[in-house]
Amino acid sequence: MLDQWFQLKKKGATARSEALAGLTTWITMVYIAAVNPGILSDAGMDFGAVFVATCLAAALGTGLMGLLANHPIALAPGMGLNAFFAYSIVLGAGYTWNQALGAVFWSGIIFVILSLSPVRKTIIRDMPECLKTGATVGIGLFLAVIGFQNSGIVVPGEGTLLSMGNVRSIPFLLAILGLIIIAALHSRGKPWAVIAGVIVVTLLGWVLDDNAKPPAEIVSMPPALAPTFLQLNWKPALDFGFLALVLSLLFVDFFDTSGTLIAVAKQGGFMDENGQVQKVERALLADSAATVAGSLLGTSTTTTYIESNTGISAGGKTGLTALVISVLFLLTLFFSPVAASIPAYATGPALIFVAILLVSSLRDFKSWGEITEVAPLILTAILMPLSFSIADGLAAGCIIYTLIHLFSGKHKQLNWVTLGLTLAFVLRFAFLYQE
Repeated sequence: MLDQWFQLKKKGATARSEALAGLTTWITMVYIAAVNPGILSDAGMDFGAVFVATCLAAALGTGLMGLLANHPIALAPGMGLNAFFAYSIVLGAGYTWNQALGAVFWSGIIFVILSLSPVRKTIIRDMPECLKTGATVGIGLFLAVIGFQNSGIVVPGEGTLLSMGNVRSIPFLLAILGLIIIAALHSRGKPWAVIAGVIVVTLLGWVLDDNAKPPAEIVSMPPALAPTFLQLNWKPALDFGFLALVLSLLFVDFFDTSGTLIAVAKQGGFMDENGQVQKVERALLADSAATVAGSLLGTSTTTTYIESNTGISAGGKTGLTALVISVLFLLTLFFSPVAASIPAYATGPALIFVAILLVSSLRDFKSWGEITEVAPLILTAILMPLSFSIADGLAAGCIIYTLIHLFSGKHKQLNWVTLGLTLAFVLRFAFLYQE
């Protein structure tokens, strides 16, 4: 039955190799089960409920990817998108977390529609590469700032915006150690580098830090999902400023998912003769459906994970790998006491390392000699962390891109996708900052 459904023999896979690949991918990304609740709890959400929602969204999305598209690709609430949710929409723009879940819901609905329509290919083709890269790098820098703050490496300064934290403190030293462990293991090709760094720092923190306590129990029944389940509020979608946030969520998720799918497909060898991802419509549908389901469960946008490459490197070739990952995330539900006891300075290095990977995407940008392309990229990337808003950085970058091309006589390079987003972002600034 497995061979018929997943075409194991045709793809040169076995149930054992797929199981090992699934375990490998799960090990590299299970940190999200602890990191995501930590970030969303800053927005006032219940840690335990978000932990459950995170595991369920990951299990559902990854399972759909395996069953619908037969790809060895994992999904979970996305890093960067969860920061956008907590620090930009809730703490920055002043919306409640219930309203933010509504924004996630509507962005997912629009994503589902785009996944089923030919508009998807048009948007991917016509969105300027500099804005895609700028958004990726900006989210990376944004995550780095959060990771540094959570680790105590960077603190608010006296007379300065930021300054170095207490270099003698246990959180500072352990966070640096965690980052070194993750980077060193990653350079050696170890797929479990991130989770190893988190575990080592957590164990040392329980021993050395009086403020970090080990869990009273390792395994328990999952926490209640009720505090976040179906608690979204979608009514503010009628507000234009809120609509702009929905579009920002959609933009980041859409291109992050598309870029990740292409990168993973190239490594996994499931590109068709036209250079397109095989069954891309089903893959995008699984991603967008998981986002909608995640908003109902109570978590931020669910997206495709680049860590899927680790499982592919370990031999994953079919959707059976994804199904194994899905089951492992369901089992993760029973380890909530451990997740809740992990100190922030243990997950901070994971955020910083993910930031490093995102910023490294600059190496693929090919238009460094064109200032009309470089300026929007750099300004988008810098404004995201400095304004503490992914939406504001993205909006400013898009507007700057359009204006530079208009005034430099390169207006013919502008297309309806860019112009439409520019108009939406101009109206967003007009409505949000009219006071």
